[in-house]
Amino acid sequence: MKLAIKMIFTLSIIGIISGSLLSKLSGWAEPKIAKHRLEDTKKAIFLVQPKANTYKKIESLDFELYKVSINDSLIGYALPYSGSGFQGNIRLMIGLDCNLIKITGMRVLEQVETPGLGTKVTEESFTCQFIDLVTNPLIECIKGAKATKVNEVEAITGATISSKAVLRIINTGLGELRSLKAEGKLR
Repeated sequence: MKLAIKMIFTLSIIGIISGSLLSKLSGWAEPKIAKHRLEDTKKAIFLVQPKANTYKKIESLDFELYKVSINDSLIGYALPYSGSGFQGNIRLMIGLDCNLIKITGMRVLEQVETPGLGTKVTEESFTCQFIDLVTNPLIECIKGAKATKVNEVEAITGATISSKAVLRIINTGLGELRSLKAEGKLR
């Protein structure tokens, strides 16, 4: 009985110390993670809108959205948007024209997909398919064939779920933007 009490006491002390250290480490790392995330977002804006030279965050919305311009003339939007992938969240940066009809570019900012398969959504062979992709009707994912329509993207072999997740995230984000535009909240 005394041995069991000693073990419980020892494990409790170890648990309390470990929890405290993890809490302190998290508090220390969180601002650094946020800073790096913001830097990645800023870089990605110009990757998905390569013609742009300035951007401005639209503060009046419930989610993150940037107006992108050339010499103060609006050319489109940069939308960071996230959703569920195969193994976790996928966060994207989507470049759109002013009318939300074409995608100017797409980058994966964060993902935890299967290494070697799902992580291929970050590769240029997949992301380059989104340049000048028409968004109306909704973007579709095709499997085992070349894309023939202006709104189709070829799925990654072995990572169809991750490919479809990216398209679902984009289509959902586009739906939100179109709703805002219809309500007159997006100019």
